[in-house]
Parts: sequence; structure tokens; C-alpha cells
Amino acid sequence: MLIITNLPQHFLPLFKLSSSLSIFFLYFFYTFLLLVTNPTNNHLVKGHIFIYAGCSQDKYQPNSPFVPSLNSLLSSIVSSSSQSLYNSYAFGNDSSAPQESSIYGLYQCRGDLQLKDCSTCVARAVGQVSIVCPYNFGAILQLDGCYVRYEHADFLGKPDTSLRYDKCSKNQLRGEGEFLRHRDDVLADLMEGGGGVTGFKVSSSGSIEGFAQCLGDLSPEDCSACVSDAVMKLKDMCGDAAGADVFLAQCYARYWASGYYHSSDPSNDDEVGKTVAIIVGVLAGVAVFIVLLSVCRKSIG
Repeated sequence: MLIITNLPQHFLPLFKLSSSLSIFFLYFFYTFLLLVTNPTNNHLVKGHIFIYAGCSQDKYQPNSPFVPSLNSLLSSIVSSSSQSLYNSYAFGNDSSAPQESSIYGLYQCRGDLQLKDCSTCVARAVGQVSIVCPYNFGAILQLDGCYVRYEHADFLGKPDTSLRYDKCSKNQLRGEGEFLRHRDDVLADLMEGGGGVTGFKVSSSGSIEGFAQCLGDLSPEDCSACVSDAVMKLKDMCGDAAGADVFLAQCYARYWASGYYHSSDPSNDDEVGKTVAIIVGVLAGVAVFIVLLSVCRKSIG
């Protein structure tokens, strides 16, 4: 069972880092600095806005057989994201491996991202999920531009339309028939399904734009059913909102009136993303210090 949250419950205590983990955080600290010091790349920064995260209740011990499998999974995810917008994995599930070592996972980027932007987004997501869900057997993290999930049990390809996150704009356009007509045209078009392995589809009508996306482990039929469910929830929960997002476990649907996302105030979700990024940066700084200290000791010795 995953506990979903879009707000951090507390700051995580600093923990002792091994040399390999130090290098791991050093890499993501470098990615973090690139993002912060490149304000001109606005569309890329927006792609890293924090949406929600979830952690399993069950946890593993630091010396668990699950750890090597998790490290292999996260490394594979980061590596693959520079070559593909989606991939899924299974590690430690052969008959000779310890039962606790099995892990299943996937990542996916928004269908309109270039591979280099996908890779940067996934690297940041992997760095954050390690902080948000330390020692948890299962974790998910949704950023605006990418998604990462892993579980101890096999979840791949199994339909799940449970609600993960929703957001409705404060601006309501009640009684504006033209807006509703264009919005309904967009949502009807999205329900016809997406194309390609990432199930990504964009639509527009008048001043209304929107897109929907399914995870790559869904069949076209399951994808269509998931998006239809997301659209119905979106209408029920957000009414005549000028913009709305609904994220289910394996798909999401979003629409907005032109200019809505650019004119709206920064959300708490963006602030959460900044908070997590700061934590990542602090831990990475600690990691750098430990690495340098280790090098100095070896030199002195």
C-alpha cells in the first residue's frame, strides 16, 4: 500500500553515507545546480515541478538483499532515460535470488519532451524519490514532466484507476457556454486514446488546450478506459474550472484555458519541489564533504 502525499511531512534526518551513495548524491547535486543556475530554460524547469509522491508502509533494512536490486533499477532508469521516454524493469526475481531481492519498476516522461530533457527530469526524480521514501519497499514520484515508480511486488501491466492527485483552478467559468463546448470537445478527443508506447495525446479547441497520457505498460484498451475514467473524475471534481488536472495510478488528463498556467500564482506543489530540491542539495553537499574527507585521509595515510 502506498501513502500518497503532495506535501512533505517532515525534514528527513541526515544519515551516514557510504562512498558509493556519496557519489550517487554528488551526481544529482550536479544536476540540481544545472537546473537552478539555468533560469532561461523555463520549459525545462516547469517540467520538474513536483506533483505528488507516495511511499509504501513496509520498509527494508540497510543490509537487505533488496538494496542491490534497487540500486540496479535506479541506475538502469537513469541510463535508459537518455534513449527512451519509457521503460520498465524487473530485478532479483529469478528462482535462485532471495525472495526479498525482487523489485519491479518503470519510468516515463511526458510525450512532448526531448530525450535530453527526459533524462534530466528522470535524474532529478530518482534523486528525490531516494530522499522522500528512504528504506521503503515501494515509491512513486510524479513531476510535471516525468514519473518514476518501483515496488517489491509485480505491478506492471495491472490496471489501476485509483485517484492519486487532483487540482482544480480557483477560477470558475460558470455559464460560459462557449468555454464548456470547447472544453468538452477537448476532453472527448482525449478519451479517444493516445498514440505510441507512452499513450500521449494533445488536443485543442478554441482557447482550450489539454493532453492526456497513459503509462507504457497499459494495453490500448486499458489506456482508453483509464483516460475515460480520468476525464469523468475531472468533470465531477472540478466542474467549470478554467484549468484542471486529474492523475490516476496509470494515466492522467489535464486541460486549461490558454494562458491559465502562465498567469496563475505559484502553487504549493512548486514550493514542495523546491523544498525537496534543497534537501537533495544539502545531502549532496554532505556527500561531497565525505568524499573529500576520505580522499584526504587516504593521501595522509
